Amino acid sequence: MKAILLCVGKTDDKRLAALIDEYAARLAHYVPFSIDIVPDVRTAGRAATAVREAEGQALLRRIEAGDRVVLLDEGGDEFTSRQFARFLEKRLAAGGKRLVFVVGGATGFSDEVRRRADGTLSLSRLTMTHQMVRLFFAEQLYRAFTILRGEPYHND
Repeated sequence: MKAILLCVGKTDDKRLAALIDEYAARLAHYVPFSIDIVPDVRTAGRAATAVREAEGQALLRRIEAGDRVVLLDEGGDEFTSRQFARFLEKRLAAGGKRLVFVVGGATGFSDEVRRRADGTLSLSRLTMTHQMVRLFFAEQLYRAFTILRGEPYHND
């Protein structure tokens, strides 16, 4: 199964982008992994609902029929790193071609994207930028794979 991080908007901060790329390279040892970016919608003069809907349509065009979709959302399920590893293990064992984790734009997810999702995951109840979420998620995904393989990266 391939793991995909589907995001709205590019990572502008070169330092964050370099760290995200580092974890993406590490993940390649465990799973085919890619980051797919859809352009963010310019918000000037547009209502938040219109932005959410436009970004939602762009996200849905990148999601395939057989994909397992997990939204990264502050209202989602919270896990420890070990619990997330087990969550990931179950998703991988369930089969399918692609496991798609989605980071929405600043206005959140459209109702249609929420209906398409198979689950939601929260990295923290703290507020953080969408660009930082990408880094933290990539690191946690890497950590989960090392836990599943019994490697020494994770400390309890």
